[in-house]
Amino acid sequence: MVRRIINLLKKVFYSNEKYARQIGVSIGDKCKIATTNFGSEPYLIEIGNHVQITQGVRFFNHGAAWVFREEIPAFDVFGKIKVGDNVYIGNNALIMPGVKIGDNVIIGAGAIVTKSVESNKVIAGNPAKVIGEVEDLKKRIAPYNLSSKGMSYEKKKTFLLSQPENKFLKK
Repeated sequence: MVRRIINLLKKVFYSNEKYARQIGVSIGDKCKIATTNFGSEPYLIEIGNHVQITQGVRFFNHGAAWVFREEIPAFDVFGKIKVGDNVYIGNNALIMPGVKIGDNVIIGAGAIVTKSVESNKVIAGNPAKVIGEVEDLKKRIAPYNLSSKGMSYEKKKTFLLSQPENKFLKK
């Protein structure tokens, strides 16, 4: 009970990255972590360098054992999760046990990642499937680059609102 209270306090007062490290997640350099949902075995999660994990992303290291526990009371299965370097995981994605995500991968918002992902892929969906290559996506969206990174909120707002419609993505 005391451990749960201490973890709750850490979750509230620590940065998300510091909290993740404190509970045992292995995290590389230059990462942006916007979630605290690392499951009950966070020490089975390894995150590479230059990884952005957005809000609502959840990691799962086990599951389904409940169904078998009447027959086998101590039944438990686990899967380590490994996230490579230069990876973006979109909002509310779910990363399931045993998944390995390669380097240079983009995971779309809301994706449910049930299988390992090769490097240089863009995946999305439920269950997540490969929808393209990272370089192809870069070529498709490069004409819409407005180079606004680093602008103040007000300057960015003024700048974006002054742009013609053809400078914005359309779906």
